[in-house]
Amino acid sequence: MFLSMATWPEIAQRLQDGKRGIIIPIGSHEQHGPTGLIGTDALCPDIIAREAEKQDDLLLAPPFSIGMAQHHMAFPGSMTLRPSTMIAAIVDWTASLTRAGFDRLYWINGHGGNVATIQAAFAETYAPYSLRGEAAPFAHMLKNWWELPQIERICLDFFPVGHGSHATASEVAVTYWAYPERASLGNVTLNPKIAPNGPIRDAADYRGRFPDGRIGSDPTQATAEIGGKIVSAAAKALITDANQFFAETHG
Repeated sequence: MFLSMATWPEIAQRLQDGKRGIIIPIGSHEQHGPTGLIGTDALCPDIIAREAEKQDDLLLAPPFSIGMAQHHMAFPGSMTLRPSTMIAAIVDWTASLTRAGFDRLYWINGHGGNVATIQAAFAETYAPYSLRGEAAPFAHMLKNWWELPQIERICLDFFPVGHGSHATASEVAVTYWAYPERASLGNVTLNPKIAPNGPIRDAADYRGRFPDGRIGSDPTQATAEIGGKIVSAAAKALITDANQFFAETHG
């Protein structure tokens, strides 16, 4: 079930039936090199979550699609939130969902650069309860989609050389599976074939170190077929991981 496509009585009934967990895809809108879609980091967790929803009784929130991507701002089309803005938005999303009665919020993330900010936001949501000496009536789980059980190993098996850490072959493959009309983007020659590695700092430094946007990757290896296999495995892993979290009892 998709929250955006449900009515409020349907959600009220779901909560009354004890189904108080919700999956929230969260990502970023940022450049992914010459062959990757700008929305890749928002698209991947949503694609995987939607595939999981087809197979299990899960509720999906709308994607939180703009993240903390200041280091990509030297590339046209990239968008970012300040960390403070993103924290405030996550706090408000949390307050809205928990007021309704949801008590297990599972955030499936597509952008490594979001992690520190998301964790800070979680701390903000827990702080009022901790400071009052009370137990929070809800819990968060954050999981990067590539860190779902066995998924990173699967990705590296498909792409043992040139997988990379940004504009990776696996994330590009996932988007090509979902949007096969864009798979022809991979029919280019990249120079160098495998991008350099290095630190991530501000936007100007990033553009200087990684001129075409990639880090350590050769995404021309990506195919829609491989992307489909990754999505299938990741969706199954998400179902198991999310349901284990939803079944937890309060500490």
